[in-house]
Amino acid sequence: MVLDNPALGANPAQRPDAYRGVNHAADESSDAAIMLRVAAGDESGYNYLVGKYHRPMIHFLFRMVHNQAVAEELAQEVFLRVYRSRESYRAEAKFTTWLYRIATNLAVNHARDTKHERAAQNVYLDAPDAETGTTPDVADDEPSVEQRLMRDERMAAIRKHVMALPERQRMAVLMHKYQGMDYRQIGEVLKLSESATKSLLFRAYQTLREKLKEFV
Repeated sequence: MVLDNPALGANPAQRPDAYRGVNHAADESSDAAIMLRVAAGDESGYNYLVGKYHRPMIHFLFRMVHNQAVAEELAQEVFLRVYRSRESYRAEAKFTTWLYRIATNLAVNHARDTKHERAAQNVYLDAPDAETGTTPDVADDEPSVEQRLMRDERMAAIRKHVMALPERQRMAVLMHKYQGMDYRQIGEVLKLSESATKSLLFRAYQTLREKLKEFV
């Protein structure tokens, strides 16, 4: 999918000159401030936010929809919605909370629309991260053939049982385990209280421990 909207730019990873000095690790309140400037007409700020979150958004959506091409397409749709909603943006929550809420809603709608078309073999929940090359379950030492087989079997089981969780539990686990979001952020995305989010994740992990007890 190729977008004609000039706001996305030809290369979403390219940062405008005005924002090249911005520290990605800085307090996220700076992202909200940048988005408020976008609402006031700062196109370079929008391009900066796209460049910062484009790859993480694709990774997040890939784990939700199980298909790389669809994840890329949905990621572009997320940023189009961000741009279209720029004038109504209010910095009432973290920028990422607002961003991931848009992404989650799109992923949920896609999953419901294509429920009978999804293929389990396209799920790579524990595939190596594209930036670090690491996986959650790979040891530092070179594993033996037997260890690799056991690891692959365990990863397949994790993928299967995470994807089999009820929709909200699955999303909460993905955001908690793979996006590093805390209870409050997840609750804001899913529109749950912090205590309800904790209970949701507790039930999800309890189910996973029971299903994966042979691997523990």
